[in-house]
Order: sequence, then C-alpha cells, then structure tokens
Amino acid sequence: MFNIEDVEQAKSRIQDIIHKTPIVHSQSLQEKWGRRVFFKAEHLQKMGSFKIRGAANAVTNAVSNGASLVTAASSGNHGQAVAYVANELGISSVIVVPTDASPAKVAAIKEYGGQVEYCGTTSAERIPHAKSLAHQMNGVYIPPYDHRDIIAGQGTTGLEMVEQMPDADVIVVPVGGGGLISGILTAVKARRPDVLVIGAEPALANDTALSLERREITAIGPTETIADGLRTSQPGDLTFPIVSELLDGLVLVEEQEIIEAMRDIAVRTKQLVEPSGAVAAAAVMSGKAGTPDQTIIAVISGGNVDLPRFADLLNAAETE
Repeated sequence: MFNIEDVEQAKSRIQDIIHKTPIVHSQSLQEKWGRRVFFKAEHLQKMGSFKIRGAANAVTNAVSNGASLVTAASSGNHGQAVAYVANELGISSVIVVPTDASPAKVAAIKEYGGQVEYCGTTSAERIPHAKSLAHQMNGVYIPPYDHRDIIAGQGTTGLEMVEQMPDADVIVVPVGGGGLISGILTAVKARRPDVLVIGAEPALANDTALSLERREITAIGPTETIADGLRTSQPGDLTFPIVSELLDGLVLVEEQEIIEAMRDIAVRTKQLVEPSGAVAAAAVMSGKAGTPDQTIIAVISGGNVDLPRFADLLNAAETE
C-alpha cells in the first residue's frame, strides 16, 4: 500500500539532487485575480520541472538495486530528467523519443548524457521499445508517472508546501497522468488533512475528469491541448485509485485561460512558465478553484517553453 512513508523515504533519497523550490507571491496578481494566491515554483526546479523529483527517486532506487543503465520513453521533461539523474549517478541512459521530436529537446537529452533512440510518433510505440531496450541491455525502464518511486518523488512537492505554508487552505495541482497529484495528495492528506487539494485539467485532455465521473479508468483519443505535458490518454493504474480516494475536486480549464494565466504571470511576476505549468494558475485566475477568503497555493509545474513558442501562443490569443 502506497503511503506517506514512501514519500518521506523519497525525500531523504533525493534531497541532495533536487532543489527545494520556493513559494512565491505577487501582490499585483492577487489584486488582479481577486484571490490570495501563492505559487509553488517548480519551474525554478532543476531541469525547469517537477519531473526531476520522481526521476531522481526512481533512478536512485534502481542504482541502489544494482542497475547500471536506465531507459525512458519521453521527448519532454521526464526524458531530460532521467538522463540528467543517470549522468549524475554515473550510469548510462537511453531515452526513446518520437521521430518528430523537437531538435532542441533531443539536444538537451544528449547534453545531459542520454543516448537517444527514435521510435514512431506515439507513446504506444515508444514505451514498448524503451521497455524492450531495458530488457535487452539488462537495464531498468523508468515510467513517466505510473510507478511507486515516481509518485513518491513527486509527493515531496507536497511535503515542502505544507512545511513552507502551514496556513494554506487550498492547493491546486495540474493533472495529467496523475503522478504529481497522487504524490501530493498522499503527502498533504497525511500531514494536513484539512487542506483542500483541487486538480486542474485541460478541458481538451479530460481523461481524469471522465474517469472520476464514470468511476473507472477511461481513455480518450489524441488531444491537441497546448498543455502538451498533460496530453495523457488515461490516468495510471496506480495513480487513479489515490486520486479517486483523496481528491477534493477537479476543475477543467480552457485553452484561452491557460494562455491568459501564462501572460499574467509573465507580465506581473516576470516569470516564464510553460502551458502545462500554468494550468493550476489558470484554474485560480478563472475563479474555478479557491475563493477570495482562502489562502491558495497553485503549483507551477514547469517552465520549459521556448521563447518563439511562448510569443506565438500569446500573439495568437490576442488576434482571436
């Protein structure tokens, strides 16, 4: 049974690898949004994303069990994090990326010491290949979210928040496959069961919302949400039961709301966040999560968006 002890062990295991990210506040945004909102700044984490927490825990645990090579299937934050941690711990990594992967992301994986393999354009093609490589090379496959070590590592974000802001009333967390929110739920509900934890999911990638409504894991087809880090087809087998049991609520945010949150954060705080990283903030900004009398923490999960992409999103929104 996954519990708070798993998260506590992860905290001890990864504390020398990750940053303890700050909680930041903008009086300007508080006044504009009409909410007493603070941000857990995971975009200031190593690699610019919370993903290094789970990767650090999983890879460290694999190494302690004798692994000399790890594999992952990702072109984004998870793949870069696995490559970085493996390199830091002195082992090899192979990251399976889609054939249309961004050259910049591939370059980043290589810069962090990862070997890159190309395979197909979907995760359904990449994941089996990454698992097969791990088997062939006597390595360990590191999944992106549906794994105890990943969930525990992401849960350290929750431990930090309740320590940093003991007076918080609500924590809003972006939802994709569920690794981050299930880890945070486990930590927060064990330490501060009175704190409300609200999930925020793109309306165009509403697999968790549908699954909760139907009370069973429900898959959706390919989605084109700008929050590309949250484009999962369904919740995880491990993450969904945790979310089902502990989550206080889930809200859906529209594409325009995500862009507006990105813009507001950039203009008011001079911080650059990626679309996936702005989803929880968008839920607060739109009034869907939290009330004016509550102290709210919105998790900014990442900041890995290049400047041309950021400018294109904002310019497109302004011309609509």
